[in-house]
Amino acid sequence: MERRRFLATAAAAAAAGGLDPTALAGTEAAGVPQTPPQEAPPPIPLGNGEPPALQFQAYPGGTGALMEKMWYETGGNPFERAEIAIERWSGPVPTTEEDLAFLPVHRLAALIRAREITSSELTAVYLDRLKRLDPVLLCAVTILEGRAQEEARQADLEIAAGDWRGPLHGIPYGLKDLFAVAGTRTTWGAADFSHQFTRYDSEIVVRLREAGAVLAAKLATGEFARGDRWYRGRTLNPWNLDEGSSGSSAGPGSATAAGCVAFAIGTETQGSIVSPSRRCGLTALRPTFGRVSRYGGMVLSWSMDKTGPMCRSALDCALVFNAVHGADGKDPGSLTTPFRFDPDPDLGAMRIGFDEDAPESFVEALRALGADPQPMPEIPDRRSNALGVESSAAFDFHVAPDGEPEAIPEDLDQDERRRRGRFRGGRDVPALEFVQSQRRRHILMKEMAEVMKDFDMFVSGSGLVGLTNQTGHPAAVVPYDFGVRNPDSESPTEMPLTTTLIGDLFTDDKILSVAHAFQKGTDWHSRRPGIE
Repeated sequence: MERRRFLATAAAAAAAGGLDPTALAGTEAAGVPQTPPQEAPPPIPLGNGEPPALQFQAYPGGTGALMEKMWYETGGNPFERAEIAIERWSGPVPTTEEDLAFLPVHRLAALIRAREITSSELTAVYLDRLKRLDPVLLCAVTILEGRAQEEARQADLEIAAGDWRGPLHGIPYGLKDLFAVAGTRTTWGAADFSHQFTRYDSEIVVRLREAGAVLAAKLATGEFARGDRWYRGRTLNPWNLDEGSSGSSAGPGSATAAGCVAFAIGTETQGSIVSPSRRCGLTALRPTFGRVSRYGGMVLSWSMDKTGPMCRSALDCALVFNAVHGADGKDPGSLTTPFRFDPDPDLGAMRIGFDEDAPESFVEALRALGADPQPMPEIPDRRSNALGVESSAAFDFHVAPDGEPEAIPEDLDQDERRRRGRFRGGRDVPALEFVQSQRRRHILMKEMAEVMKDFDMFVSGSGLVGLTNQTGHPAAVVPYDFGVRNPDSESPTEMPLTTTLIGDLFTDDKILSVAHAFQKGTDWHSRRPGIE
């Protein structure tokens, strides 16, 4: 009888719109005990770096299908890491600081391996240039003089003992100041974090250290990885001091172009390797999403952030990428796929396209090398809200550490309001809308796969960074000419002109091989700015 009364009460409450705990009052005395409500445990506090459970996969069919496809296509182990040979040094050794500083990595490596120069001597050249040119360029956050000298001495001892680790051994480089380095400031370009120290190293630092590279400086990034302005000012382009170096890998672009480091590591979410490399006339690789670990780097977007080399030649990019790519258990978005750079590719066997704004002279140069470039079909282009939502989540700890963010004061100017509001917009996007946007993003990825099915790569004048950062495709920036940029400005300057090779997914090796084939017969990539 009492059981029937309980069930009737529950049914009535359900019919009225839901079970109300007060509708069951008195049932405990009838033998139906009540469980007192329990408070939910407090949420685990989150900082900037903790990844979500859902991970972006650049291959539309998923990583498992990609691995199976590559296993059959390669006819062997897709995880094998191939060595890239460098030509031995011959001839006279450069005698001036500038001639040494602007040598590409593969020539510096040949000098060091032949013991024509020591890492300590080379590091001293770059440290001197950093200290002399940074006050003009504002390209460095921290010059790591003591650390660099110690790492260079260690490299010299190892090489003298016959333990040459490879082409990066003893080569000084710079790191975008989004990456943690134990005991060193990592400022993210923001005054609020100008005294942020960590006790651990980013994975990119670990892998370059294992390759024997010498970390000479933490290089500037625009505030929170936007633009080329940070808390010390604006990082400048060494080709034209009247303009910034573009962003947000502003310091890596400026320092490498000015010969302050042999190469640099940048990051891109939506143009931050491609843009400063084009502005500063560098050769660079924005890898396929997931190919280089981002562990220890500041997060803007777990589904779009990428790490890549900014160098003086395509061969240099291949050497650096070969040392750092591959899966890392600390970055669940990372994976390992083959990288087989070919220094002598058969361009006739490459399926190369070009879009409507591709530079004609570059396309014709590829034809002269044996390629048969074909016009691309219509390329899709739509946007998702991934960056706004993910960056708001990544910086929630900073914007709203105690819950809801404080209101932005009304009396601030437009630029300051925009800066303070940057990581707030994503908070207003409904979860359903975000998920639907990502579903449409996957449709876009499949549309892009259809466009690329007959091409290994295509030449793009614009670079299409908005599209290709959503789909995860790789891109190589290649200098191809010089010309007057901004002829109507107050100070028109002859500047390097660059184009972009956009590859099919995981064809990073092919786009660098084609760029290298072009650079073997040209010297645009080896020109120097006049800053000294």
